[in-house]
Amino acid sequence: MDPEKNKLTETGGTLSPEDYVEPRCVLCGDPYGVTPEVKPVPQQRIIEKLDDYLSRKDFDGAERHLHYWLEEAGLGQDLRGQLTIRNELIGFYRKQGRKDDAYENIEAALRLLEQLGFDGTISSGTTYTNSATAYYTFGDYEASLSCFEKAKKVYEENDKTDPALSGGLYNNMALTYVAMKQYDTAEALYEKAMKIMEGVPGGCLEQAITCLNIANAKEAELGIEAAETEIFDLLEKAEDLLNQGEKELRPDGVVHEGYYAFVLESCAPTFSYYGYFLTADELSRRAKEIYERT
Repeated sequence: MDPEKNKLTETGGTLSPEDYVEPRCVLCGDPYGVTPEVKPVPQQRIIEKLDDYLSRKDFDGAERHLHYWLEEAGLGQDLRGQLTIRNELIGFYRKQGRKDDAYENIEAALRLLEQLGFDGTISSGTTYTNSATAYYTFGDYEASLSCFEKAKKVYEENDKTDPALSGGLYNNMALTYVAMKQYDTAEALYEKAMKIMEGVPGGCLEQAITCLNIANAKEAELGIEAAETEIFDLLEKAEDLLNQGEKELRPDGVVHEGYYAFVLESCAPTFSYYGYFLTADELSRRAKEIYERT
């Protein structure tokens, strides 16, 4: 056996082709004048494997995995596959704080929308939302709002839009309005997000995040002393919603363990910031337990 493969196996990792196989030769194409056959990449399997890497916090593996399949999608003329992977890369680099890499993938994803003729489709709404969220993260609020408005138009005009997509859009869009001190607009969007997620299986986790976002917005607008009562009510509601999410874990429920751990870990610092140290420690402990057993 190849010593490198053996080394990976000994560390407990699961070998995938992208760990040791080079992408297909870019020079070995079809004859001139022949339209190449599209060879789709396995999108669902790619996402599932990505979730596995991220649940183990193997960020190097996750990046290698995405770039392997991006090249495969390119060689296979699979524009849809490339769009899916570009969207995942936008989110990945946003979370890693890598602005240039995130922006590079935003530009590539938007070009793919044009190539595919996907303007006005759910896929375009998802791409605009991902791009807007990355722009917000890096402080480009005008660019963020521009993309959010495009996504909002797509989702609201399409009767096949998954409610969870709309709820996530309103929640994230509100963050940008808070950053721009447009609190009334942000509050209206948060209310929409809360109402929508009430009817979404597993939506309690997104509602918890929204509660914490509203608490932060109240502090930004009114100051922590003036908003203290509202903030503490929102924190308690968020904690109840997070506890509810634990009852909906797979395989018996609708919430994926890895995502639940991610939400717990993401929410813990906000509880700590407002002095809910025991709650923050408990959320971090539960997240750690999930990561260790997965």
